[in-house]
Amino acid sequence: MRISLLLAFSLSSFTFAAESAAPKKPNILIIVADDLGYADTGFNGSKTAITPKLDSFVKSGIKLTDFRACPMCSPTRAGLLTGRWPLRFGMMRAVIPPWSTYGLPESENTLPELLAKAGYERRGIIGKWHLGHTNKSQLPLHHGFTHFVGHYNGAIDYFTHERENQLDWHQNHKPLREEGYATDLLAKHAVNFINNSPKDKPYFLYLPFNAPHSPFQATREDLALHASIKNNKRRSYAAMVSAMDRGIGKVLDAVDSRPDAHNTLVIFFSDNGGILSAGSNAPWRGAKLNLYEGGTRVVAALRWPVRGLTSGKAFEGRIGYIDILPTVLRAAGVAPPKNLDGLNLLPVLRGKEDLPERPWFSYLHQSKSASSSLHLGPWKLIVEGDAFNSDDLTLELYNLTSDPQEKSNLAEKHPDRAAEMLSQIKQFGTLKVPGATLYGEGRKGFSAPKDWLISK
Repeated sequence: MRISLLLAFSLSSFTFAAESAAPKKPNILIIVADDLGYADTGFNGSKTAITPKLDSFVKSGIKLTDFRACPMCSPTRAGLLTGRWPLRFGMMRAVIPPWSTYGLPESENTLPELLAKAGYERRGIIGKWHLGHTNKSQLPLHHGFTHFVGHYNGAIDYFTHERENQLDWHQNHKPLREEGYATDLLAKHAVNFINNSPKDKPYFLYLPFNAPHSPFQATREDLALHASIKNNKRRSYAAMVSAMDRGIGKVLDAVDSRPDAHNTLVIFFSDNGGILSAGSNAPWRGAKLNLYEGGTRVVAALRWPVRGLTSGKAFEGRIGYIDILPTVLRAAGVAPPKNLDGLNLLPVLRGKEDLPERPWFSYLHQSKSASSSLHLGPWKLIVEGDAFNSDDLTLELYNLTSDPQEKSNLAEKHPDRAAEMLSQIKQFGTLKVPGATLYGEGRKGFSAPKDWLISK
């Protein structure tokens, strides 16, 4: 069935149906893992990564089996905070490396900015920003957050907290020097944020861990838990997952110790699939930085007891990162902007509405080669080549219902369907505006500022 892109982008209005208000505005906790493989949790069948805290969380909430992210981190984070395709504001093409001058535009309405209007006075980010750092206008406190502890860049050293040989560890944009393993420190600061939040006012906390992203560094204690894994990288990765799980457990314990625990919406997911040299995205094909299922179909779950989202069951509908903002806003009783691409999922998750069929797009062009994809119903088209500007393309068409592992390319068998879906990808490309560039652009001669202090 043909669904126009215009219709897909207007579906957000369909889901903002009126619902009765919760007893009071909920606390909001969004936890994001970094490069966590789909199969690298106990609840998804891992035999190596030990995740008892996440396993317990999923049993108390809703497991999301078809949750979508971008194939790399910065675009996912940008769409999470805006509820819009990052292509619209220049942040879907590539990640933001240390030498990039681009960042999240001030013109975008972010989740903390919108929650501020609804009475959320404490709006914290603790962890990895990765959405721009050239000037203060790109930093967290200028995008609606009131508290920040963490790092601007990805791939920091877990022990020295450095990137490009400079300290990248900050508290409210000032360098913060403290000893400890990064994952443990982020969990500690998150617990403090929750414990210090008034019991009679709602809080918003965004907790994007840097784990288990490279560099693959773990403590001796966590490595000892995985001594049976002989491959050094996989052992370190599994140990890093365990450290993150332990930290998440401490954060959830802080949530549960409060009288408003039942009215706390907790959302967990990974920013993209894992890398195969360290983790596993089984049963899916592919990994981070490609558009097969293993790159964009990620581990995810949520819980909100007061709204009945506690069944321990699985939700199998195709949803994703751009749906977080409209869902959280509706939970908080906030009228959403009219320019969103994501959907409010609460009526769907509670069984009051069906999930509408809609096209789901992915895009990657941080090296010279470009890729794009479209999910529509059971069909998925992957396009290798710059579909937005060229006709020199390679098409792969899969029916995910009969072939979820993407083994049988049906593009030649169904050329009309492939052509129609390619047309929709090209139409999606008309939204693209200048922004993030090739990953290596600007790297030559770059020198990081002292302590990553951004003064202008």
